[in-house]
Amino acid sequence: MNQASVESTNNLPSALKRVRKALGLTQEEFGILSSRTYLSTLERGLKSPTLGKLEQICETMGLHPLTLLALAYAPSREGDLQTLLTRVQDEVARIQQSEARVRGRGGRK
Repeated sequence: MNQASVESTNNLPSALKRVRKALGLTQEEFGILSSRTYLSTLERGLKSPTLGKLEQICETMGLHPLTLLALAYAPSREGDLQTLLTRVQDEVARIQQSEARVRGRGGRK
């Protein structure tokens, strides 16, 4: 996936809001880790969270950060989500296989 297609399909702001509302959480309930206004700016796409902040937000919601990211990058249909998850699984397996080959050659390329 090239950078342009990643950026055009990233919908983290709406995924964050969608998940928060589905779990029945208010923006105020995130007050310990960030202000309500900060969460609002994230949900409106005015700011982007750091990975550390995303982990904190997901911990508050009881989710693994990859769950939120999958919802942010997946199209709205469930079959498309499965296609995305299969792609990620295949890419991780390919990277792990490449790492194993490199280790098998003593770390040389």
